[in-house]
Amino acid sequence: MSDHIQVFIGLGSNLNKPVEQLKEAVATLSAADGLKGIKLSSFYSGKPMGPQDQPDYVNAVFQMETSLAPSPLLSLLQKIENGQGRIRARRWGERTLDLDILLYGEQSVNLPELTIPHIGLSKRNFVLYPLQEISPDLVIPQLGTLAELVAQCSLAELRRIEITSSRSLSENRDRSEGKPF
Repeated sequence: MSDHIQVFIGLGSNLNKPVEQLKEAVATLSAADGLKGIKLSSFYSGKPMGPQDQPDYVNAVFQMETSLAPSPLLSLLQKIENGQGRIRARRWGERTLDLDILLYGEQSVNLPELTIPHIGLSKRNFVLYPLQEISPDLVIPQLGTLAELVAQCSLAELRRIEITSSRSLSENRDRSEGKPF
């Protein structure tokens, strides 16, 4: 894909078989017009960031290339979330699927509906550790090197999980090493 922007998409779920939700989202993203999968991190399990009266989350980061501008990309991600049953019941609450644009090339975006780099990225272990797995030399606009951010962010209870590969994922990527998609 020439003249395309490298993006990093955060994926998260803690309802309705979270691993399966992430696998379905990866397949949908991979098939979407204007997107091309590059690398997918391992899946990680961790405590919710918000209210603690909800199940643990499963998270991953997907490195992609896109021809879509930030706002149309956000619209596509929201369409995928809604297609997988996303309901926004409470802030930082449980969800079938959460897709976030973490980084969009080296650009900073400040719109009412979208901030890139993603707000809170520098303090979220469930984003930083998967990012480090697939792009350890990354420099994050306005925030510095990924290595510096990871050094300041505790792993806490975040853990890489072994999952049973679906056919489509196992054919395209070795999840244990963040290999090319």
